[in-house]
Amino acid sequence: MNGEEGFMKSKEKVAVKKYKSKLTFWQKVWQSRILLLMCLPAVVFFFMFSYMPMPGIWVAFVKYNYRSGIFGSKFVGFQNFKFLFTSGKLLSLTTNTILYNLAFIILGNVLAVFVAILLNEVRSKYFVKVSQTIMFLPYFISQVLVGILVYYLLNYDSGFVNSILGALGLELWQPYSDASVWPAILIIVYLWQQTGYNSVVYFAAIMGIDESMLEAAKVDGANGFQRIRYIILPSLKGTIVILLLFALGGIVKGNFGLFYNIIGTNSLLYSTTDIIETYVYRATMTDFNFSTASAVGLYQSVIGFVIVMVVNFVVKKIEPDYSLF
Repeated sequence: MNGEEGFMKSKEKVAVKKYKSKLTFWQKVWQSRILLLMCLPAVVFFFMFSYMPMPGIWVAFVKYNYRSGIFGSKFVGFQNFKFLFTSGKLLSLTTNTILYNLAFIILGNVLAVFVAILLNEVRSKYFVKVSQTIMFLPYFISQVLVGILVYYLLNYDSGFVNSILGALGLELWQPYSDASVWPAILIIVYLWQQTGYNSVVYFAAIMGIDESMLEAAKVDGANGFQRIRYIILPSLKGTIVILLLFALGGIVKGNFGLFYNIIGTNSLLYSTTDIIETYVYRATMTDFNFSTASAVGLYQSVIGFVIVMVVNFVVKKIEPDYSLF
């Protein structure tokens, strides 16, 4: 009977495929009208804020004039791009930006997966909800407040850290004159603020794993670590790869709010904390040259696009099911 049922189901599937192949485009649209209607807000959002502003790229190739407008301004070709190349800082700025983003992406995803798995192993639903709420709160804190918090923690004269060191009779710490310590500080602050938010996606993916698989593994004698290693982590592979691909698209774009509000204009720390956004902000604020800022934005977008295409190509060769397209 099982063989006959399977045969009948396969025939039904073939019949459904033949029926769908005969439908016209508009008939398929009408059949999927509910799903398309649900997607409409996202489509409108990306069309208005991602595709409609694309003609503004032209600003990067003109000497922008307020009176003439974008398309009436004088065309100067690649002259605006000379700003980065002739400054002598392009290599160091790009290196800082990419290295920080790599640390944010790799450590952020590893920590988010770790937290999501830990929450999944906790059996108390009340504890899980409270923990998620506490970890989620830093994500909603303004970057300005984060900068103030870091300052009052590390300030030499009256900071919390130096207050403790002074009370213990130890030498006071001067982080705002030591550039070498700030990569670690910035990464820690980023992880503190973003981990709770990032872990939600992975926790939701874990919740989507078939519970019968975990129960079967438990019956077969698999312990918690073995279930995590052989069931949960392989099930998260697709989610991890897709999120990494999306994150790599912005690997040349730094977190301006984080860096500017914590570092500010402290030139002693620029060697290890200056990224493309902060450098362009300081440069453009002196002469309000929007064409230069647009040129830098285009440079970042092109590099990010190339990286996504290359990584997606590699992923498609290794695991075609996990590629974006």
